[in-house]
Amino acid sequence: MGAFPQPGLALLRLAQGRTEDALAAVHRVAAETEHDLVRRSRVLAAYAEIALAAGDTGTARDAAAELARAADGLAAPYLRAVAAGARGAVLLAEGEVEGAGEALRDAWSAWQELEVPYEAARVRLLRAEVFRALGDHDSAGMELESARAVFERLGAAPQLTRVDRLSRRGAAHRLPGGLTPREAEVLRHVAAGATNREIAAALVISEKTVARHLNNMFHKLDVCSRAAATAYAYEHHLV
Repeated sequence: MGAFPQPGLALLRLAQGRTEDALAAVHRVAAETEHDLVRRSRVLAAYAEIALAAGDTGTARDAAAELARAADGLAAPYLRAVAAGARGAVLLAEGEVEGAGEALRDAWSAWQELEVPYEAARVRLLRAEVFRALGDHDSAGMELESARAVFERLGAAPQLTRVDRLSRRGAAHRLPGGLTPREAEVLRHVAAGATNREIAAALVISEKTVARHLNNMFHKLDVCSRAAATAYAYEHHLV
């Protein structure tokens, strides 16, 4: 297993669906590596990924930001690529779709330059989610198929399963108005009369993120009030 089995073991737990165990493990390792920049930098990307899977966007955001600082401090192109990908994933989870797209484009370009096709393909999966959030389903499909080709060539079965899952989700959940699943979830709470604070508590996100989702949703639906958004939700059977 080597001298430092983590964060690989934590990522294995995540792949097994044991998210809480993975988060506890990577949290412990992050605490142990607080004063070891090189070793800690190996942990931070996994910390961000696992925290996102657990719905802890605050922890993921902090880990991604620290990883970016470590990458700059160590002047390591590999770490910069990892940091850009982590930042993109966090921004995507927070509803900052355009910012996520920029960060993920940087990450993909960096992995291409470093000639690491596996990581470049993993970034493509996130880029597919960005395009889907923007309502560009054709580009999302192209990203998924490009990633699939790489994973098939490398024999990366778990990632192929992920591609299949994302493809099915895209086909089954094309929501009206180009809404993302999270925006539709926010809309359902709005239609139920919830305040931004109540929505934030229910979805375990910040009020700022709720406001961002609302702004995106109002723009997509061409409405300017919660009442109009509620009417849209009922008209399109979203509640």
